[in-house]
Amino acid sequence: MPAKDCKNSSENTIKNPSAPLRDRIELCAFADEAGATLAEQIEALSANRISLIELRGIDGRNISDHTPKEAEEIARTLSSHGITVFSIGSPIGKVKLTDPAEKEKKRFENTLEVARAAGARCIRLFSFYGADALGEDARKAVIGRLSDFAETARGAGILLCHENEKGIYGDSPARCRLLLDALPSLSAVFDPANFIQSGADPQKAWETLADRVAYLHIKDALADGTVVPAGLGVGGLLPILRDFAARGGGVATLEPHLHAFTGLSSLSEEDAERLIGNRRFANSREAFDFAVTSFRALLEKL
Repeated sequence: MPAKDCKNSSENTIKNPSAPLRDRIELCAFADEAGATLAEQIEALSANRISLIELRGIDGRNISDHTPKEAEEIARTLSSHGITVFSIGSPIGKVKLTDPAEKEKKRFENTLEVARAAGARCIRLFSFYGADALGEDARKAVIGRLSDFAETARGAGILLCHENEKGIYGDSPARCRLLLDALPSLSAVFDPANFIQSGADPQKAWETLADRVAYLHIKDALADGTVVPAGLGVGGLLPILRDFAARGGGVATLEPHLHAFTGLSSLSEEDAERLIGNRRFANSREAFDFAVTSFRALLEKL
């Protein structure tokens, strides 16, 4: 069974290639940035007319740590409100490369079952911290670990999508490309702000990776790495969105990081301070609503 198509998820995208560019991008969100509980997330998505969710945290607990039965119930509740699980925002691979491989593999196996139970099309994952300490052996080790995940997921109908993240092996465009070339079944989640924080030019990164990008994470940042609303940073979101839409479009997941939320507790103190540098919002929901409005305004410019 081939992996489900994460890129062309909407009927409009598939059936109407002449649609305006803005209509070729389907909005999704990490709704745990609006509220910790499932009820809060549903309310925020519904109020903002968003029908896709990238599941990450429920009541402060990562979706990868839920059972398949729990994931099925979460998806059923979401579906009753017209919301579909698009992707699983897992933390798989966000551990040290030297950590026991079997422990992370078991967590991945559970995440795969969670994704199937929730009806997700994709699993977001990472390529491990601490790779630089291993020198030339890092490339082989990372590819080996990710290849093992890919083999485990073979036939499941779930697309594995690697996200560029500061400090992991695939934090640069060149290393991301290396992983994608080595692993044909792997796709990319493209996050402009993460490239900025890693010292890379998002536009050049896009040119390097665009042909393998399954979907986008919408997060913008200033040159110093401080996260700001979409379109207000140096992420070059507008030309990236235009090209993404011109290539057929697909899903863009809002990951605004504009206010402290439960999931930030898993970040380092330095990263958390940088991510919540913009403190003008009264609460997480207000920040989330503003992020949606900002992104929709950006789409109108396409």
